[in-house]
Amino acid sequence: MANGNQVIQLFEEFAPKHLAVEGDKIGLQIGTLNKEVKRVMVTLDVLESVVDEAIENEIDLIIAHHPPIFSPLSQVNDRSTAGKITMKCIQHNIAVYVAHTNLDVCVGGVNDWMSEAIGLRDTKVLVPTYEEPVYKLSVFVPETHAQDVSRALGKAGAGHIGDYADCQFQVSGTGQFTPLDETNPFIGRPHETEQVNEMKIETVVRESQKKRVLKAMKDAHPYEEVAYDLVRDEIDGHVYGLGRIGRLERALTLEKFADHVKASFGVEGVRVVGDLERSIEKVAVLGGDGNKYVSAAHFRGADAYVTGDLYFHVAHDAMALGLAVVDPGHHVESVMKRGVVDMLSEKFLKAKIDVDLMISEVNTNPFKFR
Repeated sequence: MANGNQVIQLFEEFAPKHLAVEGDKIGLQIGTLNKEVKRVMVTLDVLESVVDEAIENEIDLIIAHHPPIFSPLSQVNDRSTAGKITMKCIQHNIAVYVAHTNLDVCVGGVNDWMSEAIGLRDTKVLVPTYEEPVYKLSVFVPETHAQDVSRALGKAGAGHIGDYADCQFQVSGTGQFTPLDETNPFIGRPHETEQVNEMKIETVVRESQKKRVLKAMKDAHPYEEVAYDLVRDEIDGHVYGLGRIGRLERALTLEKFADHVKASFGVEGVRVVGDLERSIEKVAVLGGDGNKYVSAAHFRGADAYVTGDLYFHVAHDAMALGLAVVDPGHHVESVMKRGVVDMLSEKFLKAKIDVDLMISEVNTNPFKFR
């Protein structure tokens, strides 16, 4: 059992809200997180049948990818679908939390799960949406505790540059301070100027790590007032964005690639645009409705673009560009159910949280093939 806010805090370490596209409907949509949570269910969509499933399984919190409330509700009653869903959830004290484009954009999220499903390698972001700021952290610590603080910084995630971890620079010097009234100094006495052999430790910290790194630094530091600088750096930060682009292990004809996508996502059929005999090796993937990003896939040199909800005229545009498209449907984003459960299971284990996780078994795909 855990507090609902604690569960979502762990979730947002993986898919922070600031990664969401502006105006996206994310976060807590129904109910409260200020309660004890025993059971969590993960779903792609929040339909009434999904809520009934949650009620039957005594679920306290639903984590969904698609928001059940897209537009503001002027009324909450049983005359609208959104109203029925909202009422049922409130009546049974079920909270509904939504992670949409932030779960698409984050590292290891929906688009990475989709890329893994079809076997893409060497993937990169297709459409950049956010570059994470990087800061230089400098902290001054007595030599006797420099190793403790250094280890704490690395353990909290500071010092990652490319494929290198624990990157730091250390230089020795003399620190000086005079404790005033009401102080309880680790070294020295009030109103006596003290000089101490200290180390200056410099490292880099990403925006998403700031709070965690600073807390770890202060917890490991012996002083009651820690002297440190945190300055925005001009070096390039990690780039986040929608979609991924990568390469297949080996080239396939479009016909065989379409069959591969169909099998990978377990769908009954796919829509295909392009010459079935053409060779496909470089592939762009974007979960959900990817109509806006056909040109981006072409610009990045993709042979084929895997996305959902392709419009008729956009298919014509893709043909004119010479870009093959495979549309397995919007519903293939359901890979997020297993992905989120696996991710949270690992986080709960590390945090020693005993919360049951369940994947919704309701098929929310509205389409059938005949």
